[in-house]
This record gives sequence, structure tokens and C-alpha cells, in this order.
Amino acid sequence: MTKVFSLLIHKGKQMIDFFYWPTPNGWKISIMLEECGLEYRVVPVNIGKGDQFKPEFLRVSPNNRMPAIVDHDGADGPVSVFESGAILLHLAERSGQFMPAAKQARKEAMEWLFWQIGNLGPMAGQLSHFVNYAQGEHPYSHQRYANEYNRCLGVLERRLEGREFIVGEYSIVDMCCWPWVLISKPLGQALDEFPNVARWRYAVKQRPAVQRGVDLGREWRRSAPPSDEERKILFNQTARAVLGR
Repeated sequence: MTKVFSLLIHKGKQMIDFFYWPTPNGWKISIMLEECGLEYRVVPVNIGKGDQFKPEFLRVSPNNRMPAIVDHDGADGPVSVFESGAILLHLAERSGQFMPAAKQARKEAMEWLFWQIGNLGPMAGQLSHFVNYAQGEHPYSHQRYANEYNRCLGVLERRLEGREFIVGEYSIVDMCCWPWVLISKPLGQALDEFPNVARWRYAVKQRPAVQRGVDLGREWRRSAPPSDEERKILFNQTARAVLGR
């Protein structure tokens, strides 16, 4: 992968290099790129094989996490952006799309964007760990995150009462929240008690750009439980991975 990184980071104008693997966090950005119609090329980051810990990727994403981008259209040269919320904001400002312009609406969009980053995403991600990856039985941990995911869906249900989308108009907030609601059934959470969320989930799913974003890299999706080596790579890293010790 070193050669690929070298080629992409130093080549191209007005092109976005998109460091990606097909996960809910990755889908946030693939959906936004498709919605905006921005030109991009995918750099696969195989998280099961440890691509996210390679020094070349650390220069783009210091937290060892995808997604990340390198935007070659920066005023002073290529600009790297990591963390999905920051990337969404960058792309909204770059394209002039999917972020409310009015002061109050923008304030609300920022609130709900940060809500997803601090609540819905982490709670769903931890629940996914105990549903899909953890070995053995962990009833307390599983229930803890199942309850928090359920609570977050309740927050979203109330917010969507009388609204088509989370901040009224379709925005980066919907793109940020939707992937973690898309997978509610595999996480063990039906949406029967959340009719507003179910309606919104369906409406977003019908958008062609959303469908293209979720289909990106479909062939890379996991088709079997992770091996012991993959679990070690994904879940047993410490500061050594960042500090190179």
C-alpha cells in the first residue's frame, strides 16, 4: 500500500483521495461525495489487515481510523482531513451544499452533527462490537450499549416528529446519522417503536446517491467472522501502534 499512498498524495489537482473501507463511518463520506458530485478516487484501507496503522496512513489520519481524505484543491496545496464529522463539514464548505446557511439552522445542524459523533455513533459502534466481534458472553456490556442505542433512537424519534429530515432540509446531519440507523436490525433493534425514524430511514435510503455510497466497495465487506489475527489488529492496539514503539 505504500506505493499507492505515495502516488495518490502527491498527484492530481481538484481531486479528492478518499481513504475508505465499507463501514457505517465510511459510508457517511461516500454518501456525501456522491451527493455533491465531487470527483474522488478510493484508496482502500483494509482495517482487518492493519492498513490503518501504516505510517503512510498516519500522516493523513493521526488517530489510525478511516475515513480520511486528501483534498488536492486546497488554496495552499493538498489538505488532509480526518474524522468523519470534520470531513463532512469540509466537503459541505467546499461544495456549498448540504449545510443550512441561516444562522439558527446552522446552529442546529452543528448540534445534531456533534450529537451523532458523541452519542449515536459511539453507542451503536460499541453495541456492534458485542454483537459481531466479542468472544464469549458479555451480558452487562451488551445490554448497556443496547439500551444506549435504544435511547439514542428515542432522541432521534422525537426530533423527527413533524420533520422530514433532522434539521428540516436534507443535510450532512442525515448523512452522518443514517448509516448507524441503517444497520439497526443486525444490531438487534427493530424500528417498530420508532415510526418517525423508520420513515426517515426509508426516505434517505431511496436517494440514488445514498445507494451508490453504500454500494461502494461492496466486494470488500466481511463475509465471515473475524479471525483471531484480525481481532488482534482491530481491538488490541495500544499507544505503541501510534508511537512506533
